This record gives sequence, structure tokens and C-alpha cells, in this order.
Amino acid sequence: MLVYAALDSDDPGLVAEALSDRLRGPVIHDSRAAGPTYYALIQWHAGLVWDYNRSAPCLRDDTYLGVPRIDRREPPGTYWVVPPRYDGDLCRPQAVRDLVDVGHRQLIQQTLV
Repeated sequence: MLVYAALDSDDPGLVAEALSDRLRGPVIHDSRAAGPTYYALIQWHAGLVWDYNRSAPCLRDDTYLGVPRIDRREPPGTYWVVPPRYDGDLCRPQAVRDLVDVGHRQLIQQTLV
């Protein structure tokens, strides 16, 4: 819900395009967990100072993330919304924080209306 609020859309094509534009790094989608879940891949050490764990938790070193094959780009199951462009491609943590902040503001705004 946070991603959809931040992007003002739940249309898969629009969400994929917006995530690509805003995060400029790889994103995995998994709908098999508790609802639609997006995983923006960031440098591991950014998780040490991640301050959004209540609403956008950063996976820790004791967590395993199933990574889809690189050619898996659509549902069903886990797939790449934004595949990596090159070896070592990652999202900038600040870009992910900015997206989370926008999503929070939008969700708060929706509850006030």
C-alpha cells in the first residue's frame, strides 16, 4: 500500500515505470507473502542505519530473500519489477527513503479526507 500511495497508482505498468524512474535500481515484487511486497535492493550497510523499519523494514542478515531468475519480469509469483541493469546495480538508499516519505504523506492525507 505504501508504494501505491507514493506513486498514486496500483497499475502494474505505471508502478514499474515510476519505480524505475525514481529508484534507478533493481526492485523485486512478491505477492505470495502478506499482500503485495516490493523489495528495493540497496547496499547492505544502509540497513545498519535504516530508520523506517516499522513501515518499510530493511531485511537483516538473518533473512533470506528469494531472488527470481533475471528473465522473470511478470507475475505470477516473484518477479523483477525493475531488473538490474549491470552487475552491482542497486537503488540509492536516499531514493528509497524519499519514496517512503511520499507514501507516508499520501497515506496520512488519505486518512484525513
